[in-house]
Amino acid sequence: MSLPRIAIDAMGGDEGVRVMVEGAALARRQHDRFKFLLVGDEAQIKAALENHPNLRAASEILHAPEVISGEDKPSQAMRRSKNTSMGMAVNAVKTGEAGAAVSGGNTGALMAISKLALRTMPGIDRPALAGLLPTLGENDLVMLDLGANTECDSRNLVQFAIMGAAYSRIVTGLESPRVRLLNIGTEEIKGTDTLKVAAARLKEAAGELALSFDGFTEADKICRGDVDVVVADGFTGNIALKAVEGTARFVADLLRRAFSSSLRSKFGFLVSRPATELLRGHLDPNNHNGGVFLGLNGVVVKSHGSASAVGVANAVAVTARLLENNITDRIAADLAQVGASSLGNGRQAKGSDA
Repeated sequence: MSLPRIAIDAMGGDEGVRVMVEGAALARRQHDRFKFLLVGDEAQIKAALENHPNLRAASEILHAPEVISGEDKPSQAMRRSKNTSMGMAVNAVKTGEAGAAVSGGNTGALMAISKLALRTMPGIDRPALAGLLPTLGENDLVMLDLGANTECDSRNLVQFAIMGAAYSRIVTGLESPRVRLLNIGTEEIKGTDTLKVAAARLKEAAGELALSFDGFTEADKICRGDVDVVVADGFTGNIALKAVEGTARFVADLLRRAFSSSLRSKFGFLVSRPATELLRGHLDPNNHNGGVFLGLNGVVVKSHGSASAVGVANAVAVTARLLENNITDRIAADLAQVGASSLGNGRQAKGSDA
């Protein structure tokens, strides 16, 4: 079966072409049915491909004379996107030259460009940024929104839940992911009116959807393994994500300091090294890389700017799975199942950082 190729913003990411191309080459080994459109400075891409003949044989280069920087504001990025590697990669999805785009560049710019070029799906008011987090359970969890929309109404949250559940079914294989809204408590009386209304609507719609709505969860229980999809507005979700990532780095640094504090500690490290390596791998963000802009008429995946080649490969692998499983069709089918009218007419929020 012929699959759509993946456009890669080769200039995105902190280390640029080398890491992006190396990551694509690693992903190509696992998903050898896919072909790639590498977008960026042609000379640099050709040089990087010299070390990856397998990827070179499955790729086409699209020269982009400009690059969007991390300092560019979304409004600036949109105005000059036409000749940039990020803008041209997203536009390739719009024109059908590629089925998806991957970039490690400026998040706000990527969201703005993607939303302008691809527009939101019918039945979706706002796209959301979804990411994967490690848990103590058998599967990673999907969390959204992670910063695309700073304020959301109840209708937005219900739509996020539907999209997050569709994504979770693809990445975890679960038939009915457990969905919860992020709140300051698990009791029904806790939280804002927006959260309470969204919870009521999800309870009503859950029977018609391939998801299990379990009410609310608190931030300290996100990674315990008893929830598969956590839904929040972008402001709250971004803060929660950064708190989780910061705690993970704190634990890793604390262990490193403890094991180097004395000769006995260093010996203890050698004894416990298999366990600490397992912990490090579980907490390494490269192993969970690949944020997805859900709700667009096309697939766009955001890689961490600081991702290693392994991290980029994981982001590309996520993209491949979304294409293989037709994520946009799945979301559309779920929306049709409940009908737009049953989602309510919540007040449209004003805040968005995209």
